[in-house]
Amino acid sequence: MRFEETAIPGVFDIDSDIFTDERGSFQRAYCADEWRDHGLEPVEAQSGISRNRAPATLRGLHVIPEHEGPEHEGEAKLVRCIRGRIFDVAVDLRPGSATYLAHITRELDADRGNALYLPRGVAHGFMTLQSECDVLYQFSRPHRANVERGVRWDDPDIAVPWPMQPEVMSERDRNLPLVAQFDSI
Repeated sequence: MRFEETAIPGVFDIDSDIFTDERGSFQRAYCADEWRDHGLEPVEAQSGISRNRAPATLRGLHVIPEHEGPEHEGEAKLVRCIRGRIFDVAVDLRPGSATYLAHITRELDADRGNALYLPRGVAHGFMTLQSECDVLYQFSRPHRANVERGVRWDDPDIAVPWPMQPEVMSERDRNLPLVAQFDSI
């Protein structure tokens, strides 16, 4: 596996070789030893799959804030598109971070098998680039929807250059607040 830190400290692009033969292919998706070697928090507590039928489906930007006490501590996550292609976004919402409100974007592609690792306090969202996209999440903690927060996808203080207007989005995501509406996320 190859780990390359992005412009946001703690966020890593992750690639690994795909081995092919007459049967098909094999690719390592996760290795706890390699995570430890790179100082990353393990993402072994829970995993989930997001199925998305239509292109221009937008999910996010979601985060679990770190400042709400131990019962609400954040989560690290690994995100990988396992069918189709997505436009993936990470936004630094860690108070006091030198890159606070900075974002990075990546295309995650099932054929390429690349992934993005996000540490605690970094918000995540994505938009499908085609129909029938499945996204695999691995988390450092079991998901707790009651503590998850988010910021609006079109927040001008973040200014993500989405590749198109969203056509499918949950009411919850559509009504997330702007960063300016928080003392801190």
